[in-house]
Amino acid sequence: MLKAAVIGVGAMGRHHARVYNELEDVELVAVADTDPQKTKLIGRRFKVPTYADYAQMLDKHQPEMLTVAVPTSLHRKVATDVMRRGIHVLVEKPIASTVAEAEEMIQQAAAQGVQLAVGHIERFNPAVTELKRQLDQGELGQIFMVQARRMGPYPERIQDMGVVIDLAAHDIDVMFYLLGAKVERVYAETMRQVHPALEDLLAGLVHFRNGVLGVLNINRLTPTKIRELSVTGDKGMFLVNYLTQDLFFYENTRYERVPAAGEWENLGILKGVAAGNMTRLAIPRKEPLRAEIEAFVQAVQGNPTAAVSGQDGLRVLELALQLVEAGKRHTVLGGAR
Repeated sequence: MLKAAVIGVGAMGRHHARVYNELEDVELVAVADTDPQKTKLIGRRFKVPTYADYAQMLDKHQPEMLTVAVPTSLHRKVATDVMRRGIHVLVEKPIASTVAEAEEMIQQAAAQGVQLAVGHIERFNPAVTELKRQLDQGELGQIFMVQARRMGPYPERIQDMGVVIDLAAHDIDVMFYLLGAKVERVYAETMRQVHPALEDLLAGLVHFRNGVLGVLNINRLTPTKIRELSVTGDKGMFLVNYLTQDLFFYENTRYERVPAAGEWENLGILKGVAAGNMTRLAIPRKEPLRAEIEAFVQAVQGNPTAAVSGQDGLRVLELALQLVEAGKRHTVLGGAR
């Protein structure tokens, strides 16, 4: 049994505690949070000790793996404190507030020989996992464009991040995961309507080095929740509904246009796109957070490729920050490293 703990049991951390408690090969040994009401609730529910000081919890229970789900500004401090004790860490996204902080966390993990995973949960959505398999098998042929639509009402609990870091980061990670390509350049327009200081809307373009165009349509200004990703290619289009875990394939049927009498005869060789069959792929549904934590367990047990790595999290953060900067400067910027 691997001993696990959670630091920060707010909106996401409490679900991490729940999943750890449900896994057969993991024992949830304790949780920590500076809010006594939150820890009291989780402690009673899962019958585990609670702490206001996470250092005391670490000294007492010595967990082998741990989720850090505190505010982003505290990720570096808490995660490095934990890793110095030789404990594997899963930190909620984004990995950190700045690139320098993320790099320090990655260096600390390497120095201590522990796993640093980042909670980019959408990669573990079964529809995305199946989409990745379909693309790797060449079912779409050449890929032209990946387009994300992630929008909904303004959440009162999110005050420290704009939509690029908070929401677009999900789709940036999925695009990297699906395409396996670096970025050539980015452009963005952003807008602030509700938040006092940070952007509420993003219209972003990401040009990958393999020629694929990424389009990000993200906001907190839409009165209904939409979570969709489409991938358009030579053979048609895949459409993911993150919320329902559905994956659809819209077939592209090529046709040759036959010129009418008297028309220029060479028009007959022009090929276009026609609507073919639409298929809903059968996908077993699974809670993405459970799949994410199971991958973290696998990483701790010796399979590091199962989880989203610290380097993956850094790559997402770099590109997200570039999109924010492009939105401020209204100019095209070079891609992340």
